[in-house]
Amino acid sequence: MTFERIRPSDVIIIGGGLGGTAAALAAAKAGMRVIMTEETDWLGGQLTSQAVPPDEHRWIESSGCTASYREFRNRVRDYYRRNYPLTASARNNPLLNPGNGWVSRLAHEPKVALSVLYEMLAPYINTGRIKVLYHTVPVHAETAGDEVTEVTVLHKESGAEIKLHGAYYLDATECGDLLPLAGAEHVCGAESRNETGEPHALEQADPLDMQSITHVAAVDYVPDGDFTIDCPEDYDYWRQYVPSFSRYPILSWYASDASDTTKLKQFTMFPNEEGIMPLWDYRRIVDPSIWSQPLNDGEVTLLNWALNDYYAGPLIGVSPGERESHLKGARQLTLSLVYWLQTEAPRLDGGKGYPGVRLRGDVLGTEDGLAKSPYIREARRIRGLYTVTEQDVSKELRGALGPMRYEDSVGVGSYHLDLHPTTVSQRTFYIPNHPYEIPLGSLIPVRVTNLLPACKNISMTQIANGCYRLHPTEWNIGEAAGLLASYACTRRVLPREVYESEAHLKAYQQLLTEHGVQLHWSEAELEMQ
Repeated sequence: MTFERIRPSDVIIIGGGLGGTAAALAAAKAGMRVIMTEETDWLGGQLTSQAVPPDEHRWIESSGCTASYREFRNRVRDYYRRNYPLTASARNNPLLNPGNGWVSRLAHEPKVALSVLYEMLAPYINTGRIKVLYHTVPVHAETAGDEVTEVTVLHKESGAEIKLHGAYYLDATECGDLLPLAGAEHVCGAESRNETGEPHALEQADPLDMQSITHVAAVDYVPDGDFTIDCPEDYDYWRQYVPSFSRYPILSWYASDASDTTKLKQFTMFPNEEGIMPLWDYRRIVDPSIWSQPLNDGEVTLLNWALNDYYAGPLIGVSPGERESHLKGARQLTLSLVYWLQTEAPRLDGGKGYPGVRLRGDVLGTEDGLAKSPYIREARRIRGLYTVTEQDVSKELRGALGPMRYEDSVGVGSYHLDLHPTTVSQRTFYIPNHPYEIPLGSLIPVRVTNLLPACKNISMTQIANGCYRLHPTEWNIGEAAGLLASYACTRRVLPREVYESEAHLKAYQQLLTEHGVQLHWSEAELEMQ
């Protein structure tokens, strides 16, 4: 085995997804030297390698996110204006939605997000303040008492192991992979109602009952074409599989209704005059109607639908072999969806199948048309000094109290408590929320002193994760963690001391404010909800 040692840095970030990227950018801006690892060759996680356009709240254009996240959004629109032949109306639209997908106000191509993120990181990567190690995953961590002293990562292509040393270690992996390696107290899957007091929690905890993952694919549609793929090996299984909450196979036009997940709703492929909800423009990321000249064959959409939510088993808490089996299963489900769309999907005209559906690997930087990584909604979560629960966020449970306020807030967000079908109980719900804040206590582990969560792995319950996992919140968590590590390094204090000291807390929050992090929702904003 080849070992390599890299010069110690201030902040080691394991995972280059959305939270990790935001953490690296924030720490570098604050003067820290950063080493960041990434399992693939694309930074950005949800926005890029997982191919999930930003899910956001309705105030996002003016409020409810950090300044750097808003800068990212503005740069995406500017990228299209600078590089694409837009129509005059599109070019002059301050709220340009490049794909006009209706799930997002900023449905755009993953490659555009990747370019924008690299532009934002460029001053720090090019000057060596941020060093990125691609194709690397954590495999071991050394600790001394309550402190992490070293993390070893594996370069998957060469097989070399690299030992990383820093003052602070941030876990920004999609599954919270650094937590068990470092011996950090954490929780997986579903908590019990007795433990959390949450009305929607299970009667008994189940660490294997986790939200479904989705392996996204990109497709376009050529009406006269035939791009039918070979029949996937698991197709017969998936075309007959009926979820416990449905009377229809998963490969059908029926899925849970978000407004009432106890009921089913009918969908179809394309916009129509019959009033049936179309899925084609749900996550559409390329809309040629905004171009002043043609660039390709037509629209491109992303398959991230209820039809390819994979909940046959979890990735966490199982053997490596079972994990690989579920990763393969998620890919097989998505390929089965593609084949079903091409060959058997009922059309409103009475026919079956759309053979003109074509996988577009070029959009995602892959050969097969599937994203580089699956979209993972739920990670291991630290046990922290404060745990966010359903009671903190649910509009029904908060009642007349209104949104929860935290004196130690490090950011804001808003999204329904959106739980996709889980791997054991297959429960799913979409609970109305109040706009929420992110308490610093949820970023501080109960014991380990120099390890911080930087994405979907803060101290929160599975149900609260349903809203705290979305793009603006993950970015905010990463940014807050990066600035917390830099504050702790500069002031020579521990994150726990920042939480416990009023003086340090105010100074840290001032640092956040100076970096453009919104700490609280204003009364005027809350009155608009």
